[in-house]
Amino acid sequence: MRASVIQIAVNEDESVEARRRRVAATVREQAGADLVVLPELWTTGAFAYEEFGREAEPLEGPTYEAMAKAASDAGVWLHAGSIPERDPDGPLYNTSLVFSPSGDLAAAYRKIHRFGFDKGEAVMMGAGSELVTVRLPETTLGLSTCYDLRFPELYRGLVDAGAETLVVSAGWPERRRSHWTLLAQARAVENQSFLLACATAGTHAGVPQAGHSIVVDPWGEVLAQAGAGEEVLTVEFDPGKVAATREQFPALKDRMLGLQLPRRP
Repeated sequence: MRASVIQIAVNEDESVEARRRRVAATVREQAGADLVVLPELWTTGAFAYEEFGREAEPLEGPTYEAMAKAASDAGVWLHAGSIPERDPDGPLYNTSLVFSPSGDLAAAYRKIHRFGFDKGEAVMMGAGSELVTVRLPETTLGLSTCYDLRFPELYRGLVDAGAETLVVSAGWPERRRSHWTLLAQARAVENQSFLLACATAGTHAGVPQAGHSIVVDPWGEVLAQAGAGEEVLTVEFDPGKVAATREQFPALKDRMLGLQLPRRP
């Protein structure tokens, strides 16, 4: 399986519409990949809180339309990162979108764990309540977003729902980059899964971004890692290694404690 992780630079001197066109063009360049992954809130920047309300869009808004077309043109499964979603009947949500190679919406995931400690995203956006998996021909994806990475029980729930490849879309700050790499490897090892984590680059709202998107195998080995700037990280991996690892070292069978959350296939 071939995946392209697109580490987008989110800079304030580029309009949202210009970035949307640029990202769509980059997705189209990934024709031949099986899966393409984008970062969290790349239209606005994850820390540009004042932009959330101004740039929020309905689920089937301009980003949805641009990414659906890009996925169809490239013929790829596209995790299009997340958008500030404006629900007509409720609050804003940090919502990830996944499109099939035909451009159809395969899944939408509303971020469960909101960052901010009673400010920023934590008070401006609603919390999702459902775990979401997506079945691809080669593997089953488990969806998560940025701050979710700090909550291992979420990933246990995704594994219970059949996830074999964990995808993390993020806007992670540079000052905590060491946590990013450590937690990515930990989530892969403890769940005996591949993990693809896509972060933003650049600086937005005065917050330097970590970059360093990473792909980790079920043993915690780093298969590929980006640098600090904008970059397309391309990696090939064998999804069959998940089942082989879980059979060779069946630690998940020894679980004694578990947490069941509502989940949607």
